[in-house]
Amino acid sequence: MLNRVVLVGRLTRDPDLRYTPNGVAVANFTLAVNRPFSNNQGDRDADFINCVVWRRAAENLANFMNKGSLVGVDGRLQSRSFDNQEGKRVFVTEVVADSVQFLESKGGSSQGGGGQQGFQPNQNQQPNYNNNNNNNNEDPFADKGEPIDISDDDLPF
Repeated sequence: MLNRVVLVGRLTRDPDLRYTPNGVAVANFTLAVNRPFSNNQGDRDADFINCVVWRRAAENLANFMNKGSLVGVDGRLQSRSFDNQEGKRVFVTEVVADSVQFLESKGGSSQGGGGQQGFQPNQNQQPNYNNNNNNNNEDPFADKGEPIDISDDDLPF
């Protein structure tokens, strides 16, 4: 059996961070994910997908990302049901995130799809550009001096 979901989209609102009675962090959020095709008017429709993330990843998401931030989610699809206050059975389907990748820095959301790629605040180390053939601390891409422009269409998922 296989149940795997990979999404890249923008937060539709600030993540809702709460804690269970046992003190475990949980954040609910909704991602707007563009469909890979245009409608009859030439516009791209989006799907709004409910997600939940737990523990430290939930706290990181709430602390570093806000409405409009571009994030990547890797997780699984889960269905559950409960009885609401009126006694009616409510069914919920959501993505339970195993990991959430921050694809731009806080406040760096640009609706055009640019932004800073690969920002991960939970890594407190500086990048190491050394390899076995080069023993200095210089960025091997610094000679080019050109920004790298990656659009959503370039992503494989």
